[in-house]
Amino acid sequence: MPGFPARPCDASHRLTGRVGNYQMTKTMRAIVGSMLLACMTLAPTAANAQMLQCAPFARMFSGIQLFGAAATWWNQAVGKYLRGDTPAVGAVLVFKAIGSMRSGHVATVTQVVSDRVIKITHANWSIINGRRGQVERDVTVVDASPNNDWSKVKVWFAPIGKVGNTAYPVNGFIYKDSPKSTAAAVQAVQG
Repeated sequence: MPGFPARPCDASHRLTGRVGNYQMTKTMRAIVGSMLLACMTLAPTAANAQMLQCAPFARMFSGIQLFGAAATWWNQAVGKYLRGDTPAVGAVLVFKAIGSMRSGHVATVTQVVSDRVIKITHANWSIINGRRGQVERDVTVVDASPNNDWSKVKVWFAPIGKVGNTAYPVNGFIYKDSPKSTAAAVQAVQG
């Protein structure tokens, strides 16, 4: 304003731009602090994002293209894939939905050991290193059904280092090959 002398600090700041630098530093600190806070907030979410669910993993691992909750795979397979009660390498074992597994479970058969023992690869079953969502390869599954029809199974559980005591109800196996004829289906299953 004319007639008023400039205060020494105002004149100094106008010449050196220090007020601008101070504001820029303050703004930068606020931005960096906000970014750090956001990273700390999102870090647990990012770690949980690494958790694998059984259905997407089984789809990728087996090549069987079914979607949604694992327990729905059995009915979805009608007309798309062969289904049965005989284990075969590459088939997907479909667990029924129960109270402790409301969405069911799916696992891919990697080896037929005997008429009552198979090996599977699956995700999100055991708690490993304190968390779920991890892949277990070639773990043991035992047919626990009274009629040897694979309607109930016991599954390897990592925290106890052996097959668990719980017998889980299953629908059966979905085979990767598309439906052809009944004869071809029987031949594919029996080898």
